[in-house]
Amino acid sequence: MFIEPSISGKRKSERKGQIEVICGSMFSGKTEELIRRLNRAKLARQKVEIFKPSVDKRYDEFNVVSHNEAYIRSTPVNFADDILLLSGDCDVVGIDEVQFFDDQIVSVAQKLANQGIRVILAGLDMDFEGNPFEPMPRLMAIAEYVTKVQAICMKCGDLAAFSFRLSDSKQKVMLGEKESYEARCRKCFYEDKK
Repeated sequence: MFIEPSISGKRKSERKGQIEVICGSMFSGKTEELIRRLNRAKLARQKVEIFKPSVDKRYDEFNVVSHNEAYIRSTPVNFADDILLLSGDCDVVGIDEVQFFDDQIVSVAQKLANQGIRVILAGLDMDFEGNPFEPMPRLMAIAEYVTKVQAICMKCGDLAAFSFRLSDSKQKVMLGEKESYEARCRKCFYEDKK
């Protein structure tokens, strides 16, 4: 069970930073969980900054938006290092769609946490071929908390952990939604991958 930390009222030098990773397949609720945690931090009067990769404009250019249309205002950035420049004097940094950032996102998360900031990252843990999706495995290794959320298999209704690409494209990164991807359980993913 994940218990959210309480840092309100503490000076930055007294706080212990940490890294939390929310991962799973497409349509598993990663962004919804990120938004939930960030809204709770705001309710606790913590200063929150939210970032997303500028390449992700599927739902909105500026907001982080979940598949069920929950949203929170964010700052789109081109490079992971931009987050260090823009995070200011905040208590909590949220980062969505982490798999679309460059490899510097790992050191950025480390630097922020070492400064006493709670860092919450959400992203796909596997690519469309069922392989680990960098940089998520490295972030999961250094995180204090990892939450893996499950989707529902769109073929059989079982729990799903895989993102099945509906097109023949072999591009590693291909932005898309329900027209391009389906959540699949292990059995259905590998049966249809043949």
